[in-house]
Parts: sequence; structure tokens; C-alpha cells
Amino acid sequence: MPRRLKDNAVSRNWLIGPVLAAVILSGACATEPARGSAARRTTVTIVGDEFHLNGRPTYEGRHWRGHKVQGLLMNSRMVQGIFDDLNPETVGQWAYPDTGRWDAERNTREFIAAMPEWHRHGLLAFTINLQGGSPQGYSNRQPWHNSAITEEGDLRPEYMARLARILDKADELGMVAILGYFYFGQDQRLKDEAAVVRAVDNATAWLFEHGYRNVIVEINNESNVSYDHEILKPDRVHELIERVRNTTRDGRRLYVGTSYGGGTIPRENVVRTSDFLLLHGNGVHDPNRIAEMVRRTRQVPGFRGQPILFNEDDHFDFDKPTNNFVMAVSEYASWGYFDYRMKGEDFDAGYQSVPANWGLSADRKRGFFRLLAEITGSTTSGAR
Repeated sequence: MPRRLKDNAVSRNWLIGPVLAAVILSGACATEPARGSAARRTTVTIVGDEFHLNGRPTYEGRHWRGHKVQGLLMNSRMVQGIFDDLNPETVGQWAYPDTGRWDAERNTREFIAAMPEWHRHGLLAFTINLQGGSPQGYSNRQPWHNSAITEEGDLRPEYMARLARILDKADELGMVAILGYFYFGQDQRLKDEAAVVRAVDNATAWLFEHGYRNVIVEINNESNVSYDHEILKPDRVHELIERVRNTTRDGRRLYVGTSYGGGTIPRENVVRTSDFLLLHGNGVHDPNRIAEMVRRTRQVPGFRGQPILFNEDDHFDFDKPTNNFVMAVSEYASWGYFDYRMKGEDFDAGYQSVPANWGLSADRKRGFFRLLAEITGSTTSGAR
């Protein structure tokens, strides 16, 4: 299988170092918005192994086929919501079929327009990444340049403006963003480890400055795959998790973790430091293996009852009684849909491929959202 490649400086006032203080998990979110931010509507918290929104468990009281659904965080991988290509030699690959050109603002605008429909079907979270993911789904090479982070670790204002619009809409709807900071197809664009650390501090500070309480952080997508910087690899990624955990603003901090490649069980250093544990189901063809992954994760030394959620899985079979989604729920783990445009499919297919049709525009998408609505007890007649 080929190597997986999926998935102007900001004010220096956004650069902060970690505040070395112990923070009680249940106090991660303050009751008042951060200075200079608009009043926020949605606060995500973790209570035991449950996710809560505004003090109440998600999908409150819901069971499906005897399985508890309350407290889960059903999600979809939508990492290209702020995508752009800064390489003039490759940007033409992403042209819209109707205009013949790529348009980053249109991409974000159409993403936001689709969000209410996702939510009506029971989707409460989506993964989005500052460095995106492969716009081809899987790639041998990634010559395009898609990064909200500069070589020095600063944040590009145009990317962050698009992200703010998405996070604002999510806050309005009552949705959670799983915000990835780094992606292994683009991390090499940061010049050194100091720039990586600076980017972590800048991104974390930006979230505080904007008062977002509906965001949880994924340090990097698939930390064990192929990163250039040692601090983003499995042996040391916990250092960045701790850095985010130890950074506070106005008495609150962010929930944070990281993910691994498909089928991989989290390592002890990540389990001990993370607020939630991210699994990927790519390459897992037997749904029973999904259930086994959840059970094995709970046996890793340092596990203390954190929520477990898949935030990437490109296996479907939504019309079958047993599939990866169903098996995750059977072990009380949240599940995340990952869909890209496969060979021969048209513009309507896939969410990770660029340009994306962000609607429920293909049979595979509709199959996921139908099953999602059934499991979560949602209806398409109104937001839940």
C-alpha cells in the first residue's frame, strides 16, 4: 500500500507559553466568555466517559438496540473546510467543474451552508485540520501546499478567518469541532521543532482569544505514520498534549489528544496524558476488530475511563446489520465517517476530496446519515 498522505504572520500577542498549573478536568471550561470574544452558545465538557454539551450529556437518554448512545460524540472527517493550495503549480488540480477554477472562499461558504443538515441527522462533531489531509484521499506524494501555519509557526490570517466562520456556525448549531493542528503531509513545511512548538502555542492562544468552548484538540493526525519532526512522533507527542493541557486562560483549558494510523492501539504515554482517546478504523475490514480495538484500548496502562472515539474510518456497509459504525457503538465508542472520492466517482462523492460537495449528495453519504439518524434518534425535521 502506498505511503498514506490524507489527510502573513499573526500578532505576537497570540504567542503564549504553557502555564504550569494543575487543572481539574471538570473545570476545563469557564462560565464567562474570553475577553474580546462574542458570547458563546456551546460548551463541550467531559464527565467520566461521556461528552456533555452545555451541561447535559449528548443524545440524552438515548439507547439503540440495547446499546447506550448517551454521551457519545458522533462525528465525520471534514478536514478540508479551510483548504487552499499555496503552490501555483498544483492549485489548478482543484478546479470546480462548473467554473474551472479553485475558490477557497466558496469551499468554506458551502461547508457552512451544509452544516445544519448534518446536525439535523444527529452529527454533533466534525474533524477539521489546520493542515488538512490528502485531497486525493490517499496519496504517494503531496506537492500541494495547504497549511494554516507558516514556516516559523505563525498562523495565516486568511485560513484562520475561514476557520472562525466555521467554528462560529458550529457554536450556533451546538456542534463540536475536533481541531487538528498538524498533518503528516504538510508538517515538513515548518522549519524546525521550535516552529512546531510555536504553532501549538499560537493555535491554542487563538482558540482562547476567540472564546471557543466547542473545540477539542487533536495535536496531529496519525502521529505514528510519517512525521518529519520528532516531537510529532509517537515517542514524544505526549509533550505537546501536556503543553496544551497545561496552558490556561481565565481559569479554563482545552481538552486534547492525538490519533494513530488505522488499527493502531494508543500507546501508554498518550493514554496517560490525553483527555480522550482517538482511534482510526482505516484498514480494519472485520467489524469485530473494531470492537476489539476499543476493548484493548481500555486495557492500556494509564487508562482512567476517558471517552474513546473513532474520528476516521473509511469502511461503510451502512445497510448491513454489522459494520464498523455499529460495532463501535456496541462497545460504547463514538464513530467518525471518513469518505473521499474514489476512482471513477464524480464531484458529488466524498468529503475529503477537493473540491468537495459538502451536501448529502451521494448514496454513500446518505447511507451514513440515515444510520446516524437512526442510532441517535434524530429526525430530519428539526435540529436535535
